[in-house]
Amino acid sequence: MPTPIASTLLSAAEAAGIRHGYFTRAGGVSEGIYRGLNVGLGSKDDREHVQENRRRVAGWFGLPVKKLATVHQVHSPDVMTVDVNYDGNRPEADAMVTATPGIALGVLAADCGPILFADPENRVIGAAHAGWKGALTGVLENTIDAMVALGARREAIIACLGPSISQASYEVGPEFVDRFLAYDAGYGKYFVPSERAGHAMFNLPALTVDRLRKAGVTAESLNLCTYPDADRFFSYRRTTHAKEPDYGRQISAIAIAETS
Repeated sequence: MPTPIASTLLSAAEAAGIRHGYFTRAGGVSEGIYRGLNVGLGSKDDREHVQENRRRVAGWFGLPVKKLATVHQVHSPDVMTVDVNYDGNRPEADAMVTATPGIALGVLAADCGPILFADPENRVIGAAHAGWKGALTGVLENTIDAMVALGARREAIIACLGPSISQASYEVGPEFVDRFLAYDAGYGKYFVPSERAGHAMFNLPALTVDRLRKAGVTAESLNLCTYPDADRFFSYRRTTHAKEPDYGRQISAIAIAETS
């Protein structure tokens, strides 16, 4: 059985029947470069292995796999609201929110940031996938707004960034830096020079947590980097540097328990 990592902040929501987990590679059936709990339907892994891994994630929540909601992630700011009519469809979006018990919201990542949200007072939850593009274009703020539309109170929302690539492993070129400075000159604080001339190391986790807090919610990070930890995490950038043909994805998920 998978044994996900928990957020200290989100664990406070367990008293309200909200359970969460940042799943690692542990506890899955995939093999080779996908070894472990690869849940990436977009990977070239054996489809039966991926489906079994997804069943195991849903089972950890005590749910059937049809109640594990994920989307077709496209690095957008778009949010999907999930309700009792959820049919397993995977539209293009990068975040989900729900106030419906018995559905696990899951986001996949392999360097990008998986963020889980909860309002324990009003039992509203959310999950977002935020790479640099999603974080910059508003997926975090849109997720919070969608939760508020379901009855959440902004000041009661807590959020945690899960395993994602750290500044020490995220080198970018000058055009990347220019894009961020054009958006906000103050965003220069998220970059430090790298060893290559004109290049910089980008702090995506800091940007993510800062934007969450600026949006009015309480936020933390697990401070876990996906790139150097091949035993626990998949990493797109590590795979690219190793010239491997494909990569797996880990999942982070949250659900509201059904009450009897």
